[in-house]
Amino acid sequence: MNASPDSAVDIYCERTTSLFWAEPVNALSNLSFIVAALAIVWLIRRRPGRAGAASVFLTINLFAIGIGSFLFHTFANRTMMAADLLPIFIYQLAFLLFYARFVAGQKAPSVAGLLALFLLVNLGFLQFPPEWLNGSLLYGGALLFILSIAAYHHATGKREPAIVYLAAGVFVVSLAFRSLDQWACGWSPLGTHFIWHLLNGLVLYLTTRAYLLNQPSNA
Repeated sequence: MNASPDSAVDIYCERTTSLFWAEPVNALSNLSFIVAALAIVWLIRRRPGRAGAASVFLTINLFAIGIGSFLFHTFANRTMMAADLLPIFIYQLAFLLFYARFVAGQKAPSVAGLLALFLLVNLGFLQFPPEWLNGSLLYGGALLFILSIAAYHHATGKREPAIVYLAAGVFVVSLAFRSLDQWACGWSPLGTHFIWHLLNGLVLYLTTRAYLLNQPSNA
């Protein structure tokens, strides 16, 4: 029988009951995404000219990631899990699309091919058992593509050429903390998932900044 949308989800160290405020640190650490979004708004306001629609979309998506993850770590059911995962997935697709089209200057067929490849790679990672690395393999495709974008970004001499490499490095560390959460239960009642939130806010700020600083004026 399939689980209902309101079925409880308890997969983190900090949650020991089904109460709304059972994961206060995991919930509040999502402020990292809100701070990242506000930092991008500040950067947009400091730049001459109007921000492109893609930059605005990515920034709104940062707010949505923070809100969706907060809802998941408070209500903790399958519906809120979707609210958590969907904005993250949309951001990955949107960033790849916007970067490839407007920064790398790829034509529509190439961009479509990249998006299809990204989906296939992620589908491949989904074939692994979900308990491996505490489910962090779900983000394996994102890591591979951010490393690929980092190599291109650096090789082509974009503004702040190492920024995507920095984002990739922080992402590796954040994935490690996400993977260690259940193992850490024995010595830390908070676990380590909240560190994943804090570091991922930085990752998304860096990638959005990389796009914003390199977008053409007509993006």
